[in-house]
Amino acid sequence: MESYVEERLRDLEAACRRIGARVTHQRREVLRAVVSEQAHPDAQTILDRVRERMPTISFDTVYRTLTFLEDQDLIQRVHVSGDRARFDGNSHPHHHFICTKCGRIVDFENETFDDIALPPEVRAMGTSLATQLQVFGICKDCSESKGEPDDASRGGKATDDGGGHSR
Repeated sequence: MESYVEERLRDLEAACRRIGARVTHQRREVLRAVVSEQAHPDAQTILDRVRERMPTISFDTVYRTLTFLEDQDLIQRVHVSGDRARFDGNSHPHHHFICTKCGRIVDFENETFDDIALPPEVRAMGTSLATQLQVFGICKDCSESKGEPDDASRGGKATDDGGGHSR
């Protein structure tokens, strides 16, 4: 069975053929770094990953390549207010839970959210191509960290599934 990374590299090759662009080593390695990472890395993290395989690559090359990949719909930028740009290599329909304390971004899928009926005001603005929900909150790890109030101290019932984050 073929890996997801190899599938996405083929998507890059197809996109480059479509627009007459070259499939460069830099483009392949930057895309590999983004799609191999579930944590929605920022450009600096991607640079660090790519430098493991290409020590001389510059930050400017990485950032320009991220823009190219985004323009070709191979990755998407996750917009988190007050945070550096983060990048998502997951091409499947999904949504994000964003921890406002640690900045962790976790993907989740929900068909109901994918097919949500937009209000007439939004439809009047133009044609919707996709819907993506961002849920902001405090992740389980942050809420359980020392000194943070849990549900029990706020009058609710504290629960512990023993899990932490799932991916």
